[in-house]
Amino acid sequence: MEFEHRSVLLKETIDGLHIKPDGIYVDGTLGGGGHSYEICRRLGDKGSIIGIDQDAAAVEAAGIRLKDFGEKVTIVRSNYCDMKSRLQELGIDKVDGIILDLGVSSYQLDAAERGFSYRVDAPLDMRMDTREKITARDIVNDYGEGELYRVIRDYGEDKFAKNIARHIVMERGKRPIETTGQLTEIVRRAIPMKYQKMSGHPAKRTFQAIRIELNRELEVLRDSLDDMIELLNPGGRLCIITFHSLEDRIVKSSFKKNENPCTCPPDFPVCICGRISKGSIVTKKPILPGKEEMEENSRSKSAKLRIFERGQQGGRHQG
Repeated sequence: MEFEHRSVLLKETIDGLHIKPDGIYVDGTLGGGGHSYEICRRLGDKGSIIGIDQDAAAVEAAGIRLKDFGEKVTIVRSNYCDMKSRLQELGIDKVDGIILDLGVSSYQLDAAERGFSYRVDAPLDMRMDTREKITARDIVNDYGEGELYRVIRDYGEDKFAKNIARHIVMERGKRPIETTGQLTEIVRRAIPMKYQKMSGHPAKRTFQAIRIELNRELEVLRDSLDDMIELLNPGGRLCIITFHSLEDRIVKSSFKKNENPCTCPPDFPVCICGRISKGSIVTKKPILPGKEEMEENSRSKSAKLRIFERGQQGGRHQG
């Protein structure tokens, strides 16, 4: 199957990066290379881009899509949480812009055998990096009822999490849960029918929760943001597209903390904590897709773009 992924908020993200023709840029979630392609088009002879993705299919597809840009492009198969060390291996200390397009790609959802989708029956997999040993099947069959409840409640934000966890444990007591179809059916039975009619596909939240837990998506994001801001040159920008409230909250909170890290009580006349602002939030409110994009690509509906700009090093901290 061909790797296809429609880049969400493409123009807004590229505009938000403020690309310099001779700059160094990082696409931390390369996917099919849609954002990277547009960055490359704006680079001069001295400009370059490093594309990072943990998915082998994405790395292969982006390599083909970006091949005409030659040596401007370096592609690395890795998780963006290792961005700092991967860049150091390439002899790069600082960059002029970084983008992340989070969540699951259209290709991953549409490739049935990857087990991301509740719409087709396939083995329960959901690994973004197929080199990893643990799959969604292990979580569904091995986690205790309390752990399953926590995952579905916290990462799926599903009010029926307790009932879904109980049904999963009950069913796997009869036989192992091996496929997305089995799991979808179990979730269906755990949610009252009148609620199912009102709120989209009943398995959507559970699948999201298991995928986030398996790939450590929120943990990876939370642990990477400070490093990425540190990697930016003065005036460099970090553009992040999120697809659900959990990711967006982490990005919003991290950007706020980096803009104003001062821990002094508000009534102190002078800051004494010595924490220095790393820059400023460009998007006071997130940028959302326009009506046209939402009509053309239903997966863009929940997308939000936030942008942070690195300040001049040694700039004054905010009290």
